[in-house]
Amino acid sequence: MGFGYVRDHVTEVDAVSYDRSVSADDHELLSESVWSFRMPEVRFGAGAVDELGYQLADLGVDDDATGLLVSDDGLDAVGHVDRVAAAIEADGYDVDRYTDAEREPSVAAIDRCVEFVRDNAGEAGYDFYVGVGGGSVMDTAKATRAVVANGGEPLDYIAEPTGHGEAVTESGEPLVLLPTTAGTGSEISPLAILSVEEKQIKEGISSHHVRADAAVLDPTLTTTLPAEQTAKTAMDALGHAIEGFTTHEFDSMLRPTDAAERPVYAGRTPVTELFSRRAIELLSGNVRKAVHNGDDLEARSNMLEGALFGAIAGLTAGANLAHAMAYPVGNRYHTYHGETIGVLTPASTLGYNAASDPERYAEIADLLGVDTTGLSDREAADEAKAQYIQLQRDLNVLPSGLAELAGIDEDDLDWLASQTVETQERLLRCNPRPVTEADVYDVFEDALYNW
Repeated sequence: MGFGYVRDHVTEVDAVSYDRSVSADDHELLSESVWSFRMPEVRFGAGAVDELGYQLADLGVDDDATGLLVSDDGLDAVGHVDRVAAAIEADGYDVDRYTDAEREPSVAAIDRCVEFVRDNAGEAGYDFYVGVGGGSVMDTAKATRAVVANGGEPLDYIAEPTGHGEAVTESGEPLVLLPTTAGTGSEISPLAILSVEEKQIKEGISSHHVRADAAVLDPTLTTTLPAEQTAKTAMDALGHAIEGFTTHEFDSMLRPTDAAERPVYAGRTPVTELFSRRAIELLSGNVRKAVHNGDDLEARSNMLEGALFGAIAGLTAGANLAHAMAYPVGNRYHTYHGETIGVLTPASTLGYNAASDPERYAEIADLLGVDTTGLSDREAADEAKAQYIQLQRDLNVLPSGLAELAGIDEDDLDWLASQTVETQERLLRCNPRPVTEADVYDVFEDALYNW
């Protein structure tokens, strides 16, 4: 699914102080004038799992096909794997199961899943793939399919210098993803994030060919998620929505020489702004209910819808500073991604970045439910940060800052700041306010204690 848009003007850039281009030569620096929008087919609602066989047939999967269901042992234990497998088999398909996906998957974890595929289905792999779980499971399914379809091993498709930087040119057999959390947005994203343990960094396999063919979002799959995990994944989703709403507009980026080299994070557009606004409202308005009463299906449905909308916004327009800072933290301290985003957002997205556009941040305050009557834009922007922190405190299951999250103190900040700047250019290029390593250090310091 996708469509494109072309602006009727192209503006020449006189000077560039912050590199936002991937492939343009210096003498060809033109502002971007084209945006595009891609998504998998989406099926949403209570009972959507029961239509999984129809979804596979709609994607052209033959009725005698054999597929692979990727999940983890926790979801296997609560019955979700059995439920999804039964829905697949009810329509005559055969399905093997791989339930050894790991949290924050490493390159080695993908190697193991790829080896399972090749051992059980040959080099050509399965006829279809289904991923059931949170972002880690879905990234495992995406990366596995990509490597099987294109050959080789995961490091072949991770950018240099960490990997070999080969292009992913084949999508492979159909892939359907079913999220069991309302957070990561991996079900619609073109990325699979992997840990490179020996370098203590996270890298991505990034290509539109990595994106799933369909996403089936059934809120009944999320009701077994504990309160703490519900809150953590919600912070990731809200981060996508807010960061997507505040990143650069697409036409303030630089046009690539080759359209094929346009990055997957390409700046906010009129479409992404619509999804951001609704996502912020849905997520901030329902997360308290979902955390404190996990069986509230209406709240769970609103959360899943908000996470979808936030992913459409943030994973199209581009996440920025909070996510860039979160990856070094997660890789070194093995923290959950969502709670890491949660402790970093006040100081980064809603703190440091607010100076870039106070009027836009004042609108975020409105979307979060702040009464901004009589406040200046800058005052309202400050209230957005305060409201976000109050939301976290109301959930009563999230850490108060980096110190509580992982025992991080000032001695750790030099390394975290340097890793952010050195390894996260694809995210920092989307940040609405340029950052230096010293700036990142200051933001990390501010995030040690949010309350």
